[in-house]
Amino acid sequence: MEYRKVKDQETYDVIFQDIESPDGRSLSSTSSTLGDAGGLKGKHSWKQKSIVTVALTLLTSSQAILIVWSKRAGKYEYTVTTANFSVEALKCLLSLVALYRTWNSQGVTKDNRLSTSLDEVSVYPIPAALYMVKNLLQYYIFAYVDAPAYQILKNLNIISTGVLYRIILKKKLSEIQWAAFILLCAGCTTAQLNPSSDHVLQTPFQGWMMAIVMALLSGFAGVYTEAIIKKRPSRNINVQNFWLYIFGMIFNLVAICVQDFDAVMNKGFFHGYSFITFLMILNHALSGIAVSMVMKYADNIVKVYSTSVAMLLTAVVSVFLFGFHLSLAFFLGSTVVSVSVYLHSVGKPQPQK
Repeated sequence: MEYRKVKDQETYDVIFQDIESPDGRSLSSTSSTLGDAGGLKGKHSWKQKSIVTVALTLLTSSQAILIVWSKRAGKYEYTVTTANFSVEALKCLLSLVALYRTWNSQGVTKDNRLSTSLDEVSVYPIPAALYMVKNLLQYYIFAYVDAPAYQILKNLNIISTGVLYRIILKKKLSEIQWAAFILLCAGCTTAQLNPSSDHVLQTPFQGWMMAIVMALLSGFAGVYTEAIIKKRPSRNINVQNFWLYIFGMIFNLVAICVQDFDAVMNKGFFHGYSFITFLMILNHALSGIAVSMVMKYADNIVKVYSTSVAMLLTAVVSVFLFGFHLSLAFFLGSTVVSVSVYLHSVGKPQPQK
């Protein structure tokens, strides 16, 4: 649901730019007052940007680390379906808390009330199902990749999203963005080079296939979600998130019944959970909120820098926690990936005048 946040931020910018002095003070006095207020606002804005940038960087870099760290002897002692369900339930609760604050400040309106029609709510099962499969795969992919490699391969969803944007939403991509896609593929491949082994790439074929499937699922779910939002742009984002997470909980409940019903019934829902497991669930739930805060208080460049720093931070932490070998190929590959992500961000086609 990140796309709605971008639209909201643009709206906020226009609103702030259109504010005029409500009284009849002279131009010089008003300018001076606004200048002082602008300085204070600038300092406050810089502080907000710093906080959300650090938060997003830490959350992004620790996602893969916490998943790997939650293993015991190379296996998950808890059931991943219950962990996935818990993430959706926590996100649903956080959406309700945000809605409650909105109701207290703005009252209940037709755009922020939870009651809805069958026609509106019927579009959410598709992205919810796609996100469920993608989120479950992120647990199983660590049988083939380590945490730093996962952070690198995760950027493949930029390619899938861009291509699906072009096919489904008919959005034009600039030449710089297409070049960024090629650089991204080259960077991901370079980071996986393994000169000390008979295998050319560190990540096996299964790992690459799972990464590509995850990228396609994430890309399609994101594009489909944007199409949903554009059908009713005035709808409160937390209401849309709430119904998306409700269906996410339902699908994950089905997954529990199909895959882990006996284990949950015999051992309990939270069997095998540790402090790290709960920390991982909290991390996944807060990551979405951090992205929305970046879109509201900062900008997309901050998100790009956070992603780039997170890749290197994950690698450095993995050296101490998991004995990861930080090779020259990985460093060069992650640098190329960072450059490609930046180019994709700044290379958006400019609207024709």
